[in-house]
Order: sequence, then structure tokens, then C-alpha cells
Amino acid sequence: MVMENMDDEKKMQKLIDELKKNLKSKNNEIVGYLDKIDALEQENTRLQKLIPGEASKIKVKREQPEDIFDPDGVSAIIIKNLVKKFDDVTAVNGINLEIKKGELFGLLGPNGAGKTTTINMLVGLLDPTEGTATVGGYDVKRDLNKIKEMIGVCPQEASVYKFLKGRENVELFGNLFEMDKHVLKERADKFFEASGLKEASNRKTKGYSGGMVRQLNLIIALINDPKIVFLDEPTVGMDPRARRKTWTFIGDLKQQDKTIILTTHYIEEAEALCDRVGIIDYGELIALGSPKELMKKHDATNLEEVFMKLTGRRILEGV
Repeated sequence: MVMENMDDEKKMQKLIDELKKNLKSKNNEIVGYLDKIDALEQENTRLQKLIPGEASKIKVKREQPEDIFDPDGVSAIIIKNLVKKFDDVTAVNGINLEIKKGELFGLLGPNGAGKTTTINMLVGLLDPTEGTATVGGYDVKRDLNKIKEMIGVCPQEASVYKFLKGRENVELFGNLFEMDKHVLKERADKFFEASGLKEASNRKTKGYSGGMVRQLNLIIALINDPKIVFLDEPTVGMDPRARRKTWTFIGDLKQQDKTIILTTHYIEEAEALCDRVGIIDYGELIALGSPKELMKKHDATNLEEVFMKLTGRRILEGV
């Protein structure tokens, strides 16, 4: 048992060292870009002194994305004509959407509709083919490092290392964000208590059930106290009791004035939690509004009925 723990500690330390090395490399790239900008500004100043009349027209472009897309600063996310193609397949086809700060927004659609592809472009995992988007006022094509500082992501595939304990997984990601150790412990304790994983937190995650892994994944996404949270199918694999508990957990996030983007196949989940929902099919946004607004518009008794009316043909045919 002692040897096994020593091996696990070595694996964890090796993993941390590799991640720190990657971060250092990225930081060096950023410093290089900043140096180039400073050099351009110095050259501009030199030219202005030599030829005041003409060189003064030369300006280093420093447009702020938030000034261009969201002058009032009320939107957390703005999507403009967003397109993603994979060879001859168009996964996302010209989506336009605004999500307000503090909103809990649900993104619904059948399998393959384009939900996860859209999320992956917003968090920087995929480059848009056309169009663009801003997250927290920053352009996904130009300001990914800024975006990554302010978001938390709970992906479909759990980002959990099975040879580490639950708490060690959370600490690993907290350390990557260079969190204060006391703050990290305090937030981890609070989340483990709220999720019901307090006792399991000191066990290796290779023994976790699928639902427990999803709960741990959600804690990891939130440990850095992000302003904007992306939850991609966060309750898949959970039993009804754990799912309801997670609903309360997600609802509490909204009370903290966080912006939450939720994708789910549980339509009743979106109806219970979301301020507004957008329904995507074949890569296009086909409906948008609050659950009540959509139910009234489509003469439906619940949101699932709306969903079936708009996309049911695709589901029933198994496309």
C-alpha cells in the first residue's frame, strides 16, 4: 500500500510538472506577442518624429472586442453568424445569439444537432469556420487566454484522473489556476459537502460510479470561481436523487450572479432551471425564449412537448 501511494504521488507530481511546463511555454508565447506590439509602437513613435504629417496617420490597432460587440456591457456571450464545417458536413450553420450576464441559458437539441460543437467553439477547443463570438467581452479568435481565465467547463467526457483521489483531482486543477491553498481547500470542502461527495473525496476515483464522476467533474469546473460556466450534459449517468441534488447545486450558482450555459437531453431539467432556452437542429437555432414563452407559442403543456413538435420527426426516425 505504501509503495502504491508513492507511485501515485510520483505520477501526480509528473503530471503537475508537465502541465506547468506547458503553461510556461504558453506564457513565453504571450510575452513574445507583447514584445512585438511594443516594438510596433516604438517604430510608430519614431516615424511620427521623422514625418509628422504622414506618420501620424499610422496607428497600432488596439480595438477592444467588448467595445465592438457589446458597448453596454450587459451580455456575457454574443454569437454572430457562427459556422463550423467538417469537410463537407456543416455542424453549425450561422447561429446568432446573445446570452445576458447572470442568465441560466439552456441549449437543447437532438444528438448531432450542433450543441457541443457550439460550446467547443466558445471555450476555444474548436476554431470557427466563419463568424465569431465574444465570451465575457473577449473574442474567441483573438483572446482565448483571457477567456480561459474567466470560464469553467464541465465537458461531456469527464476530465478526471482515475489514479488520483477525488480531492487530489480538485487540488490539481486548483493549482493550475494558482489558487491560494486556503481558498482552494475552503471551496473544495464546500463543494464536496454540497454534492454529497465528502466521504468519497478521499477515495481514488477509479472506484467512483458514473454519477459520482460527473459530480466531481462539476466541482472541478467550478473550483476557480468562474464568471461564466459551461455545463455540457452535467447530469448524465446520475440517479434521480443525485440529479435533483445537482439541480439545486446549479440553481445556487445562479444566485451567485454567474452566467451558466447548460446543454442537456433532460428537457424537464431545462424547464425547471433555465431562464431561457435555445433549440438547435441541423446546426441552426430554430427556437428561442423562456420555457413559458415557448410553451405558449407552440400551444404545449410542457417544454418536452415543444421540443417534440419542433424536432420530433428527427428523433422518431432515428436520424
